[in-house]
Amino acid sequence: MESKYSPEIQAEIDEITNKIQRWQNIFDFKTEFYYNGWAISLREKSVYPRCIIIFKSFDTNSFSIKSFEIHLKNFQKEEYKELYCTDNLNSIKSVLEELKEIIYGKDLIQEASKIYRKAFMN
Repeated sequence: MESKYSPEIQAEIDEITNKIQRWQNIFDFKTEFYYNGWAISLREKSVYPRCIIIFKSFDTNSFSIKSFEIHLKNFQKEEYKELYCTDNLNSIKSVLEELKEIIYGKDLIQEASKIYRKAFMN
C-alpha cells in the first residue's frame, strides 16, 4: 500500500486537479485521503446540486467515478441518491473524458431515461 505522501499519488492528484480547474465556477473541489485510498469530490454550485466523486484505491491501478444527486430531507439533512457509477478507468485521460461527459449531463440523461422507462414502459 502506497503512502498518501508518495510522489506518484501526489502527481496523479495534481494532474487531475489542474485539469478540472476550468470548471471552478461550477464546482467546489475537495481532496480527501482515506485509509484505503484518496478521493476528489466536485460539488456543484447550483440550485440542483450534484456531487461527483473520483476515487482511487491505494491497492489498485484503476479509478472509479460516482455521481450523486443531493437533496435536503426536511430542509435540514442532506441525502444523496446515486445517479451514475463507473469503475475500472485505467488512466487519468479516461477519468477526465468520463468526468467531462458526466459534467455535461450523462448521469442526468441516464437517470431520466430510467424514470421514463419505469413510468411508461411497465
